Amino acid sequence: LWDVWGVPHIFADTNEELYFAFGWAQLHNHGDLILRLYGEARGRAAEYWGESLLEQDVAFQTAGLPEIASIWLQAQSREVQGWLQSFSDGMNAYAEAHPEEISEDVRSVLPIRPKDVLSHAIRVLHFTFVGGSAFRSGHAWTQRGSNAWAISPSRTASGNSMLLLNPHLPWSGFFLWMESQLSAPGLNASGATLVGMPFLAIGFNNHLGWTHTVNTFDGMDLYELTLEGEGYQWDGAVREFDRSAKKLRIRQPDGTLSEREIWIEHSVHGPVIARKEGKALALRVVGLDQPHLIKQYWDMSRAQNLEQFESIVSRLQMPMFNTIYADRDGHIMYLYGGRVPRRPKGDWNFWRGIIPGHTSETLWTETLDYDELPRLVDPETGWVQNANDSPWTSTIPQVLNPSEFPVYLAPNVMPFRPQRSARMLIEDAQISFEDLVRYKHSTHVESADRVLDDLLAAVTEHGAEEVQEAAEVLAQWDRKTDAGSKGAVLFTVWAGKLGWEDLAVPWSAEAPLTTPDGLANPMEAAKQLEAAAREVEQKYGRLDIPWGEVVRLRYADKDLPANGGPSDWGIFRQLAIAEDEDGKFRVVAGESYYAVVEFGPELRAEALLSYGNATQPGSPHHGDQLELFAKKQLRPVWRTRQEIEANLEKRETLPYTNSSRP
Repeated sequence: LWDVWGVPHIFADTNEELYFAFGWAQLHNHGDLILRLYGEARGRAAEYWGESLLEQDVAFQTAGLPEIASIWLQAQSREVQGWLQSFSDGMNAYAEAHPEEISEDVRSVLPIRPKDVLSHAIRVLHFTFVGGSAFRSGHAWTQRGSNAWAISPSRTASGNSMLLLNPHLPWSGFFLWMESQLSAPGLNASGATLVGMPFLAIGFNNHLGWTHTVNTFDGMDLYELTLEGEGYQWDGAVREFDRSAKKLRIRQPDGTLSEREIWIEHSVHGPVIARKEGKALALRVVGLDQPHLIKQYWDMSRAQNLEQFESIVSRLQMPMFNTIYADRDGHIMYLYGGRVPRRPKGDWNFWRGIIPGHTSETLWTETLDYDELPRLVDPETGWVQNANDSPWTSTIPQVLNPSEFPVYLAPNVMPFRPQRSARMLIEDAQISFEDLVRYKHSTHVESADRVLDDLLAAVTEHGAEEVQEAAEVLAQWDRKTDAGSKGAVLFTVWAGKLGWEDLAVPWSAEAPLTTPDGLANPMEAAKQLEAAAREVEQKYGRLDIPWGEVVRLRYADKDLPANGGPSDWGIFRQLAIAEDEDGKFRVVAGESYYAVVEFGPELRAEALLSYGNATQPGSPHHGDQLELFAKKQLRPVWRTRQEIEANLEKRETLPYTNSSRP
């Protein structure tokens, strides 16, 4: 049942039929994108689309992505192998039934096979989220920042627990979300997954819900090897590389294929991804030996209570991410999740750098157990939050003590956006559903509360006459980045000229919500405001230009005023922006899928998928939710047959085919 927002509500009699329909629905909404992503994950993109993608193929083949996917597929139970086959069958069946809907340049990727689904998942989760800084595919992942809240009944107006799901990711490629409802015997879950994934990554059922944020996590290391002879120095001797050859095919402009042979080297750490001047870099990524991700998320979707949910997530098949949880029984939880390497020595900063690779003393081979990870269940504060800050600030006053965990696990810092997150929770002792929706849309600029008064005082004392008008604009500013906020553009241009060293009082764990604070050099800050004012005046013709005239929702065929802004300034409604040729800025990442859920006797949920639930050319749902985004509105999540059929776009009864079993 397709609702009027292009959300598929799948009702199936068996798990295999459910996966078939889920694959069908994903190709219906994102067919061209998914086929391209699967082709890339095969490490054969240059074969399909030309030499410009060869570098990416070399990276994936060097990392062993196809081989890892094969190992994963063989490791699945026969049941899960059947699900993957049905998911692939559903995609292939859609492409066969609607060939006109699939673009010519991606048809060569068909048919989809179960291994492709796993290759895609590993590429996204392990080689982008965990190891993205080592791969070209992860370089676009520079603006990420998610919000998540779980609130216990003691802090809600209704006496029901509530959950905020609010991931922030780029608005393109494999970072896009797709919203769905999956119903089969023992399962009735709603939520979203990244395109091409065969499970709900974040979601809820009638009993409980969970969401994820990117944690302050380091599960990837680059080891520097000293080359010697045909090998590398290792524990006082020379160790040879394991070497193998692969042939890659490259499509030429005339359609013919050429071949290129590459040699792949492995050290004891992992694949060698670079060589230079007698040195080499070897890559080590956590979690590649944990292949049961799909079964874990299937079971999470079916869990009925906290005990069941914890027994499932304790398998740690997802390599990273915080998990924030709430349920109908009134429980809430924060978990610093993932496979954290058990480091032999060194602190957080040491492991964020290049690691000496000549000795076994720096080689990790194990990961921390579930009971060694930071975790909070039902804290006395009545709430947990995460906005990509460290686990230690998941509730305030702090309960988790950094000294009780390994020093390499996470830094101890709380940037402005998580401070804004915690402040809103602290300042309202009885939060209603409507309050939560309003807080979710907050565009207040936390950093302005720390520096603006000092800046205005500095202008009064040190500023030239020309900067007085700018100071007046900032004095009248509402300290928000709503579409009509006048002064936000000027403030952000000025703030972009500052660094952390320009703040008088640094962040302190003893005062996590009031530091950093003040200006270290007020006279210089006044000069920077003068420069910012000239820049804004020259670019836009006025100092008080509204935020929404400059920051735009330019997506699909829409061009609307935006609200929200970059995370660094402490804006809860986080948007990453890029400048267009006309000097205005478009949103390229940030607020994506988000939902507010109340776990009462009757589940209540509202959600939005900022850019719409489809990317396929001609789909009416490409960008169709942006107008609600611009108005700070959510839409109801329909879960019962009666609700869905009252808001129905179309009905499909699928011809389930069981093409082959693994």
